[in-house]
Amino acid sequence: MTPRDEALYASLGFRFGSGGPHASRTMMLDDLRTLLKHVPLDAERVAYAEAVIQENILGKPTRKTRELSWKYLQALYGFDANPLFRALRRLWVLDEEAQPMLALTVTLARDPLLRLTQPYYLDSVFGTLMRRESMEAFLEEQLSGRLSAASLKSLAQNVAGSWTAAGILKGRARKVRSKPQATPGAVAMMLFMGYLEGRTGQRLFNSDWIALLGCSVEEVEALASSASHRGLIVYMSAGGVKEVRFPGYLTAEEEQIRQEAMHVV
Repeated sequence: MTPRDEALYASLGFRFGSGGPHASRTMMLDDLRTLLKHVPLDAERVAYAEAVIQENILGKPTRKTRELSWKYLQALYGFDANPLFRALRRLWVLDEEAQPMLALTVTLARDPLLRLTQPYYLDSVFGTLMRRESMEAFLEEQLSGRLSAASLKSLAQNVAGSWTAAGILKGRARKVRSKPQATPGAVAMMLFMGYLEGRTGQRLFNSDWIALLGCSVEEVEALASSASHRGLIVYMSAGGVKEVRFPGYLTAEEEQIRQEAMHVV
């Protein structure tokens, strides 16, 4: 991806680079749930910052830890007008069971370190034991030995924590590849992510985002239909032709940016 491509996608909420919050944190699902429950749906970013730092709704022991928590949450989710966070915030209250996958999806788009590990987990068969040492070796190869042994261990633990929170891994000491819960809200979000990448029609159902769910095309189509009936998206299928629309998800300017970036896929 060229610098211009990255700039286009960054304006839609994606983040790029060589580092990311997972060097120090997981995707902080419990903190995110607390924060989104506390702050009104239509709040601006300053309200989220005040809730974490001034009101200490996350119950952190010092101001320094509150500021660090806000720093990492902001890096992971944005909490601003970008379409990724708007979609997450919109779907969050409409499908509570989708929340772990909603959080994972946005985090994958915004943390290059977590995104780096996606093929490692998704290429594994359900039921496979996923050893931390294997993930450390994978990360060491991918990062060309840039991290110390201690940093690799911490990163491997953090990414495994996020994949576990999303349901793609199960277990505490022994992590096993698992199938996450697939819901209409999760499918709506993943179809939207594919749309941001320039996909339309049938290609929306074959993206790496949809692959996160581990579902058959028929299962995804049924969930998309359910999402449409619930008003999360517009989905129509007739004569083998599929159409998915996302009314209200993008501004006119954001739609223009999406179209400019379509050549990437």
